[in-house]
Amino acid sequence: MADLILAAPEIFLICAISVVLLTDVFLPGDQKNITYSLALLSLVGTAAMTAYFSVDETVIGFSGSFVADPAGSVLKIFAYLMVAICFLYSRDYLERAGLLRGEFFVLGLFGLLGIMVIISGHNLLTLYLGLELLSLSLYTLVAFNRDSGICAESAMKYFVLGAIASGTLLYGISFLYGVTGTIELQALGEHFRESDVLSLPLILGLTFVIVGVAFKFGAVPFHMWLPDVYQGAPTPVTLYVGSAPKIAAFALAWRVLADGLAGLHENWADMVVVLAVLSLGIGNIVAIAQSNLKRMLAYSTISHVGFILMGFAVGTEDGLRASMFYTLTYVIMAAGAFGMIILLSRRGFEAENLEDFKGLNARSPWFAFVMLMVMFSMAGVPPLVGFYAKVVVLESLLAVNMFWLAGSAVFFTVIGAFYYLRVVWYMYFADPLNEESLEATTDLRVALSINGLVLLALGVFPGPLLDLCVQVLS
Repeated sequence: MADLILAAPEIFLICAISVVLLTDVFLPGDQKNITYSLALLSLVGTAAMTAYFSVDETVIGFSGSFVADPAGSVLKIFAYLMVAICFLYSRDYLERAGLLRGEFFVLGLFGLLGIMVIISGHNLLTLYLGLELLSLSLYTLVAFNRDSGICAESAMKYFVLGAIASGTLLYGISFLYGVTGTIELQALGEHFRESDVLSLPLILGLTFVIVGVAFKFGAVPFHMWLPDVYQGAPTPVTLYVGSAPKIAAFALAWRVLADGLAGLHENWADMVVVLAVLSLGIGNIVAIAQSNLKRMLAYSTISHVGFILMGFAVGTEDGLRASMFYTLTYVIMAAGAFGMIILLSRRGFEAENLEDFKGLNARSPWFAFVMLMVMFSMAGVPPLVGFYAKVVVLESLLAVNMFWLAGSAVFFTVIGAFYYLRVVWYMYFADPLNEESLEATTDLRVALSINGLVLLALGVFPGPLLDLCVQVLS
């Protein structure tokens, strides 16, 4: 019973998914809003279970394969919030596009279940199973619009490359098991703290695991899937792929690198530094050449991944907290950016090009200001939270005398500010392509407004969220 209580949120969610799936089967095509409501209720119930059965210290169950801890609970709550925002932003779009089907919400919940398994995974096999559950849901979501050849092409690219990455990760896990005789993270950590002897199988296993983690993050040079998927998938799916799974990627890196392989930090830190610098450089430079906003945001994501990985490269608790803080704030920024694309889209028209934001200030001054806050936050302009998130990562780098890495981060951030400011220029200084008013439901308008204001509030008062990261990771 103790183990079942630890996994109560996961058990509740899988039961809720079954109810949503069976209910949707018998609903007429014009009543899919019921499925949407049930999906949101499932998220509320799962959040309540997580809060009620939360723990104050690390508790391990299911024979060492499952872990419950305060940091995991916080990550899960944020994942629920991001999936709920995705559903909320997407409903109106899907209805206008004739894509309001129950499969979208069911697959979204299955993906969330995979995220939860990754967050609570305490051995390499559990982490792999959670990763595959999430990945299979994402592959299907990308191909959600079955009438679109672009979606099918993007899903196929994602599936093939994702399968290669999953095989690489599993191959690395097999090497680690062969060397240590265990796949439990705690036993791996103890083994590598006691023995610093490197062998060829261990180096190969470590390399393959890093490659698998880097692919799930979308770090350079394993980023080739990300721009195509962001551009080819329906915008609600892009919103989903660009937000909640980033929390799972952080949890995967945290469990594997900071817990299981902490004793080998000196060996994998250099690899992570290379990934971080390449991601910052390629992401920011290539984003300048993009005219498609979704593709630009894909390269922007790659650059932000560079900052997250820098926190892991530091190898201290401060670095890990900075990475967690950056991840949580980034997913809020990403939700706002893709939410604005959904807001400007209408039946038969996708507002995914930079020109589509021309003159937005003339059409809607308030939502132009919301998009300005999102872009400025991503660029790291004070007093928005993106600035403080970058400062926290840079402080952790300077604390361990990694001055050159901090300098390169600042350099590429200045370069990246150009393409964010270009969006702002289009909104405020270019003539609008049309004078049509924005078509959106009240709940979407309210949620997007709150999203933008949260970025400002967290920038002015970052203390509570940062203290929460410090508290749960201590």
